[in-house]
Amino acid sequence: MIKIWAQKNLNGDPVIWFVVVALSILSILVVYSATGTLAYKMMDGNTEHYLIKHTGLIMISLVAMWLAHKIDYRYYSKLSQFALWASVPLLLITWKYGVTINEATRWITIPLVNQPFQPSDLAKLALIANLASMLSKNQQNIDSFKDAFIPMLLWCGVICGLIAMTDFSSGLLLFVTCLLIMFIGRVPIKYLVMLLIVGALAGSLAVQFGQRGETVISRVERFFSEDEIPFQAKQSYIAIATGGITGKGPGRSDQRNFLPHPYSDFIYAIIIEEYGLIGGVIVIGLYLTLLYRGMRTAAKSERAFGGLLSAGLAFALVLQALVNMGVAVGLGPITGLTLPLLSMGGTSLLFNGIALGIILSVSKEAPDQPTKHIKVNRKLFKAA
Repeated sequence: MIKIWAQKNLNGDPVIWFVVVALSILSILVVYSATGTLAYKMMDGNTEHYLIKHTGLIMISLVAMWLAHKIDYRYYSKLSQFALWASVPLLLITWKYGVTINEATRWITIPLVNQPFQPSDLAKLALIANLASMLSKNQQNIDSFKDAFIPMLLWCGVICGLIAMTDFSSGLLLFVTCLLIMFIGRVPIKYLVMLLIVGALAGSLAVQFGQRGETVISRVERFFSEDEIPFQAKQSYIAIATGGITGKGPGRSDQRNFLPHPYSDFIYAIIIEEYGLIGGVIVIGLYLTLLYRGMRTAAKSERAFGGLLSAGLAFALVLQALVNMGVAVGLGPITGLTLPLLSMGGTSLLFNGIALGIILSVSKEAPDQPTKHIKVNRKLFKAA
């Protein structure tokens, strides 16, 4: 009965469904462990408070994913235009009047429900979808600087720049994702170099006038400094070193009591501490599987828009995951980026669910059976 229900209601790539469910279950377990001490202090001993809240948010994200995968992905081309225009004033409001949480002003409060909302998550999804739409519509004149490249340049600059004003690492990561999508979409290299120069200038302005400029500079300097290891990084290294091969076991983390934000920015360190190097490798494998299936869906898509959309969303999710895990093990400066699908969050979980639902919607039109059909689709994607 369950198999029949799943085949009827859970369409698209089954491997993506499996990866998402596996990461969601692990997220609930690790967040419950990582928030135990915080809940005990903040909620008068109610250690299940964050467990119940996070589980509810996970369920909402899965429902959003299911709803998004039921919609024909072609509709997201038009929706992205409205979302992109709506994102600009929301990002401006966040920059000037946003709510500060964990020393970062990245949220605005939704009236009536009094819940924080992170506009950058909406803006990232809208920009990736709209960029895929513009690229697919301009394949015949992709070399045109005025008609094809300028609109993409403007939107990338505006959205990435506004995000970088309050969250430099997210803006930079989105900019890199846009470059990858445009490279796949056959944008001439000379235009990409021009975009890199414009992006470097915009990034410098964001560091100079943004809210997190001094923090960005200090974190980079401390990362390259041989004399000082940041407190967060030091506690993360201890968690990873004491985890060993097999880990201490679920719920037995010690560093959750010392590591700042063990349920979000440094949740990967807690995973290795409790589940060991084996658990850490499995998590990396799940993300790489998600990237592979997203790119496989892109290669088989019948339309350029579907292929670019699936590739862009898969890149965005997995690149952020790799950066977060790299920071935890000391491969990069501290960024404040969360681990998609695993870290505790609200808006991020919701929009990650929507992004994965869109990828699944694209995968529904990519059948595995006819060999001839697959070859044609690959040629179309290469032409895109």
